[in-house]
Amino acid sequence: MSGIVLSSSVRQNLLSLQSTADLLATTQNRLSTGKSVNSALDNPTNFFTAQSLDNRASDINNLLDGIANGVQVLQAANTGITSLQKLIDSAKSIANQALQTTVGYSTKSNVSATIAGATAADLRGTTSFASATASSNVVFSGAAGGTTAATGTTTLGATIGSFASTGATAGDGTTALTGTITLIATNGTTATGLASNAQPADGDTLTVNGKTITFRSGSAPASTAVASGSGVSGNLVTDGSGNTTVYLGTAGTPAANVNDLLTAIDLASGVKTVSITAGAATIATSVGQTASSAAGGAVTLKSSTGADLSVTGKADLLKALTLTTAVGGGNATVNVNRTTSSGSLGATIADGSTLNVDGHVITFKNAPIPGSTGAPSVPSGYGASGNVLTDGNGNSTVYLQAGTVNDVLKAIDLATGVQTATVNANGTATLATATGQTNSSINASGQFKISTGVNADLSITGTGNALNALGLAGNTGTATAFTAARTSGVGGITGKTLTFSSFNGGTAVTATFGDGTNGTVKTLDQLNTKLQANNLTATIDANGLLTVSTTNDYASSTIGSSAAGGAIGGTLTSSLTFSTASSPVQDTVAQTSRANLVNQYNNILNQIDSTAQDSSFNGVNLLNGDQLKLVFDETAKSSLSITGVTYNSKGLGLAALTSGVDFIDNAATNKVLTNLNAASSTLRSEASALGSNLTIVQVRQDFNKNLINVLQTGSANLTLADTNVEAANSQALSTRQSIAVSALSLANQSQQSVLQLLR
Repeated sequence: MSGIVLSSSVRQNLLSLQSTADLLATTQNRLSTGKSVNSALDNPTNFFTAQSLDNRASDINNLLDGIANGVQVLQAANTGITSLQKLIDSAKSIANQALQTTVGYSTKSNVSATIAGATAADLRGTTSFASATASSNVVFSGAAGGTTAATGTTTLGATIGSFASTGATAGDGTTALTGTITLIATNGTTATGLASNAQPADGDTLTVNGKTITFRSGSAPASTAVASGSGVSGNLVTDGSGNTTVYLGTAGTPAANVNDLLTAIDLASGVKTVSITAGAATIATSVGQTASSAAGGAVTLKSSTGADLSVTGKADLLKALTLTTAVGGGNATVNVNRTTSSGSLGATIADGSTLNVDGHVITFKNAPIPGSTGAPSVPSGYGASGNVLTDGNGNSTVYLQAGTVNDVLKAIDLATGVQTATVNANGTATLATATGQTNSSINASGQFKISTGVNADLSITGTGNALNALGLAGNTGTATAFTAARTSGVGGITGKTLTFSSFNGGTAVTATFGDGTNGTVKTLDQLNTKLQANNLTATIDANGLLTVSTTNDYASSTIGSSAAGGAIGGTLTSSLTFSTASSPVQDTVAQTSRANLVNQYNNILNQIDSTAQDSSFNGVNLLNGDQLKLVFDETAKSSLSITGVTYNSKGLGLAALTSGVDFIDNAATNKVLTNLNAASSTLRSEASALGSNLTIVQVRQDFNKNLINVLQTGSANLTLADTNVEAANSQALSTRQSIAVSALSLANQSQQSVLQLLR
């Protein structure tokens, strides 16, 4: 080959073609690989730098799987904590059920002693009380001017009211009305009866001072045929309480007359009284009263001294008696009012009014005192004194027709205990002033001086108008009660001290009895305030029995025991005999219920253990003491170590309960609740820590992903080819190669010419 001789132009063209081919090969390699640096020969610096970046990105990428597993381990632990929290809440619910269950003991441990006269308002007991005096408003008589003070002899009843008609006639219009005129006519004639439109019919009624007069046709029944408690007198049947039936007879044989009607009205108004024996009624005019009458054509209605008179009935009937001008079958009313005088109170007391004095009732009644002339006899078990009828126990009735201010004061004293009454067999009552007491009175100014007595503070309330009429309705006359306090003496245990040592960890008690000031104890509430801090409570009954017992929280403990403490002492124990502290008595039903709750609680603990055991991922359990280590970079210099916890029941500080020991009272239950609350707080704290760690891991996971992208991008920037440039180069080199081939062909043409010459 060395013998071959090429021209310089051919050689030059060959070299150019070879160079173009080499460049074209390089360009095509870059286009095919997409890289401008494919080996260290291309660019050693960029090649090895890119390789280092790729290697680091690969190493970090290999760590991502471990980080992802770590995230799942943390989430598994967090799921376990959530479930454990729910189980703890269920256990709390069971403990709260135990608190709401009936106390497990029917009788709690207690000590007791009786303090004579002690009440919840004053535990000191009563050794003495002094009676105080309370003054009423001025009570006036009915004298003209309204300024004359009442006295003890001022009567409660007033002057009899009288109403006389202008003159009435029988049904014929000419015969003067008399008491013997019948209420219905004979055989249609009117001279012997009222006018036909005025005649009462069967079932008609009159209302007199709230009592009912009923008209019936036919004859009155025999005494043996009347209802029990009622009595018959002529044409009348009365129940003894002012309600009367008037038997009219028939048109052929009229019976009841005007006098019968007036008698019925007087029975209802209290002007007349009735005594009933074996169905027979004996009617008499009350002492000091005037009966209603009819004579000479005039009908005269009389009120009693004890009440005004009100008659309501058919207008035509009342008009026939010329008592009203109203006509028709509807009702009309006739009122006959009393008048006051210097001998009576200026304000009359309404029939039926009452006073309630310290829980005892005084009733004002429009009637004569039982046992007086013409009045019914005294009921069994009651006794009369003046115009007061008493049951001997402080309840009285004051009779208005002849009663006086002194009778009212007497009844008040019987209610307060200032006076006592002995009921005698003959229906009388013997009154005596209690030792050391002063009877109530009325002074010269007309004021009641009411003794409160020593049994209770004075309290007087009333119905009707009694409070106002007697000056007991306050300065404005609108008060609904009249009250006054008795003077209290020093209580029996004043200055005495009651002590209890610390009971079940409570605060020891020192209670000094006094007036309730300067730290002393007077009331039951004040004593309980001191006892509460020592897990004790006190009660007192109506007999003064003070009992100190354990609270529901420590119902299973015994006061003064070596285990619970609470020994009783102080100077009060030397003054009073306290009982020996009793042992608590279990309530079988309640304890059975609490034992069932113990079993339910223990089942929850088993579920806590199994849940903690199952909270693992890929063999790692952060709730069972395992440790999780996560590496975040290729040098292992950046990492996170998470130490696991043991959150089974024991790890959370929860122990299985024992029936008969736990949940037996509220204190034992509250201890369990305290542990559950602590476990709940522990779980919340760990959940917070896991959440914080999970956030760190997730942040590093995202960081590594982004860093890998940065490294790979940096590597690509060092080695990747610009395809646009390389494509242009490839096109240019292809063109150059074609030109070089053409040039080489031209260079060879001279040699071909020589060859042609040789041929």
